[in-house]
Amino acid sequence: MFLLLSAILTGCIGSTRQKVEKLSLPQNPPPTSQSSQPAEGKAESLDVPPPEPSSPTREAVAPHSAEIEAPTGDLVEIKEKVFIAQTNDIYLNPEEYLGKTIKYQGIYKNLTLEETGETIHYVIRYGPGCCGYDGEAGFEVAWAGEWPQVDDWCEVVGVLEIYEHNGMRYLRVALDSLIVLEERGAEYVTQ
Repeated sequence: MFLLLSAILTGCIGSTRQKVEKLSLPQNPPPTSQSSQPAEGKAESLDVPPPEPSSPTREAVAPHSAEIEAPTGDLVEIKEKVFIAQTNDIYLNPEEYLGKTIKYQGIYKNLTLEETGETIHYVIRYGPGCCGYDGEAGFEVAWAGEWPQVDDWCEVVGVLEIYEHNGMRYLRVALDSLIVLEERGAEYVTQ
């Protein structure tokens, strides 16, 4: 399973460029609830050993306890009402989405890296962050056509892929379509 949550989506950095890291997660996590008291003073025994404190594994949980179903077709349309939850699920479970067509709407942004002069392009929506609604959820995008103006509202359609840059792996949507729309959706989302 890959790791999604980073300072970008919490709003502490101004880009949606995400480093993808591999995590090992338990196949069958231990139950989280137990009966409150053992019967007649007898100690309960569990078949599951307690997790080691230094273990790098952890169970991934969708934000706001939203349940997101894995895609079954080739098109995954990210809707406004579950934008953050669906975006996070894609970052947390990229193996279920790689090669699938992703369609969503959002605000076009770009960021030029001072060290290299490289420009990163992305389409996002704003969400809760560390300082209010300064978080960003969305994806880096690659496009062979002309880029829109910063802050244009766009509908994008493309295939989710992982690419490597300077020894790091990142997710992005390789666009087949980028359309600037006049009518804007919700720029600020909570789920």
